Amino acid sequence: MIFESLQALLAPSSLLAVFIGTVSGVLVGGMPGLTATMAVALLIPVTFVLEPLTGLILMGGVYCGAMYGGSIPAILLRTPGTPAAVATAMEGYPMSRQGHGGLALKVSVIASFCGGVFSTFVLLMVAPILAIFALTFGPPEYFLLAILGLVGIVSMADDESSLVKALISGLLGLVIAVIGTDPISGQLRYTLGLTDLYDGVSFMPALIGMFSISQMLDLTSTKRIVTDTSTLQKIKREPFPKGLKKFVGLGSITGTVVGVLPGEGATIAAFLSYNFARQYSKKKHLFGHGNPEGIAAAESGNNGCVGGSLVPTLTLGIPGNSVAAALMGGLIIHGLIPGPELFSKYGVMTYAFILSLFLANIIFLFIGLTMAPYFARISLIPTPILIPVVCLFSLLGSYAMNNSILDIFVALICGIAAVILHRTGFSLGALILGLILGPIAESGFAQALIIGHGSYSIFFTRPQAIILWAIILVLLIPPIIQISRQSGRKKADVERQSDTSAE
Repeated sequence: MIFESLQALLAPSSLLAVFIGTVSGVLVGGMPGLTATMAVALLIPVTFVLEPLTGLILMGGVYCGAMYGGSIPAILLRTPGTPAAVATAMEGYPMSRQGHGGLALKVSVIASFCGGVFSTFVLLMVAPILAIFALTFGPPEYFLLAILGLVGIVSMADDESSLVKALISGLLGLVIAVIGTDPISGQLRYTLGLTDLYDGVSFMPALIGMFSISQMLDLTSTKRIVTDTSTLQKIKREPFPKGLKKFVGLGSITGTVVGVLPGEGATIAAFLSYNFARQYSKKKHLFGHGNPEGIAAAESGNNGCVGGSLVPTLTLGIPGNSVAAALMGGLIIHGLIPGPELFSKYGVMTYAFILSLFLANIIFLFIGLTMAPYFARISLIPTPILIPVVCLFSLLGSYAMNNSILDIFVALICGIAAVILHRTGFSLGALILGLILGPIAESGFAQALIIGHGSYSIFFTRPQAIILWAIILVLLIPPIIQISRQSGRKKADVERQSDTSAE
């Protein structure tokens, strides 16, 4: 069957579909506001006139390409093309400011390739087994998974004062996340009477404002993004950083596991991978200042989610995330019902589609490595030209998400607020974590209590929940100990200085 699937994939129409889909995905991912979900959903009507396999391959190529493409503007302009690229922007953009944007792009594309290939291999080999594992996760586990991500707020702090500000930032993100309709009771919360807020504050416009608009405001006092242009001449000769394999592997496994869980997305996978890398890195002091380890973990994590999210989609008909849901719509329209028949009766088509994901990863790897030196030169564009162009595309992307004028104001308000928060020492990353994970934690918590008839024991009795609690403690204890030690050292230094001055 694999041989027949390979023959079907090597047909000229299939190869052309993979190439067009992947290139289109990279371009879509590189434009703020145009997410992979939107691109796949818009492609569904186009596939009506195509053969089912060609249409599936086209959508799969867009999915893979978009997940990588979001890292390009995130690294060069601090403008995440997709929500999953937010974690990449935290380390990629500082590298661009230092003149190492080309290197950051190389790390990104190689990590994306490794994460994508690993997850696709897992999809090919053990999809049915992992699908059964995914069904064992329920609301209590989703709540604890969100808490696991929120633990990253603590790891972003270096001392007690920064910890307090990080916690306040995370709390602010959670407050923004609860705006809208209560998922359980249906009551409206803090909507100010605006119907556009009934579904809550749109996530992507808020991200665009906090990262893109705020950065453009910061750049108004500079002539170029890169101050030292000499490093841009060394992009092709710049050696690939050593020691990134373990972070790529960590992100690939994390992304695949998170992707398998129905309803979870690449954004959570990227942030969890980034948090794990920050915990286990020997260069923790470089995080936030341009550490390629963070890029490697985040990018392998969000691309690892591609193959993982297709496991429950193809085997159980339960979408792993919103992109997989759109892709499943394409399957059903062509009469391909997810389930066992997809791997038996339509096995040739299904395995050809899975194999096409390998090819899509190879194509965007070639595009990324070939074009990295040219992409990096975007940072040489004078800011008087760059700022209005990026702001225009950012606002258009914000509007395009829901065709809402309010989203434009959300982006602008979030951009101005992000500048103020950043200059006063508050953590933008912690705020984003609260904004992303707040709704997941809230719905998981409420649903778990309903299932447990109001008893909190449901969070401590299930084996999966106990494992997640153990991981949370393992990740939470080390940064707290480190912060307390640093605070103790600072107090000791202050006492010594006061004793010296007294003498």
